Amino acid sequence: MLSAGALGALELTSIGLGIEAADAVLKRAAVEMVLSRPICPGKYFLCFTGRVEDVRHALEAGLERGGDAVADSLYLTNPHTALFPALMQTTETEGMEALGIVETFSMCSALEAADRAAKRARVSLVEIRMAIMLAGKSYVTLTGTLSAVRDAVEEAAAAARERGALVSAVVIPHPHPDLKGFVG
Repeated sequence: MLSAGALGALELTSIGLGIEAADAVLKRAAVEMVLSRPICPGKYFLCFTGRVEDVRHALEAGLERGGDAVADSLYLTNPHTALFPALMQTTETEGMEALGIVETFSMCSALEAADRAAKRARVSLVEIRMAIMLAGKSYVTLTGTLSAVRDAVEEAAAAARERGALVSAVVIPHPHPDLKGFVG
């Protein structure tokens, strides 16, 4: 079901309320939970997918249950199919002509940035890394031709900036081959 019509995500400042919101999401509509887990610093992240209306209804339930503990949320229709392998850290990459990194203050903003980057340019999303041992930050790595990576990073940075969540946006032309083992 991971190629469904919409993706919903919630980031909460409480682990207990995050689990309770995950329960509400699953009870409200027929969605598939992609991730549901604690993240740093003491927050909870959940991400789910399904049909557009189901995801919208499930997100509403999560927002209601999460209340004031909701730190960030995301509703994406027609998410890029590259999001799911990058989120699950299963993307295989060959060589890297260029490497792009977009760092954000939230997981929801990283997901939106990755989606917009993948839709903007022909790049491979390498990884969407959650705020685990990252002091609450998240980041997206992507690769492709230098011009495609520049375009994608520019679009992803704009998405994060619009949410007030951009930390940094970097493009590395011709990264050293030894770097590949450390970026996804």
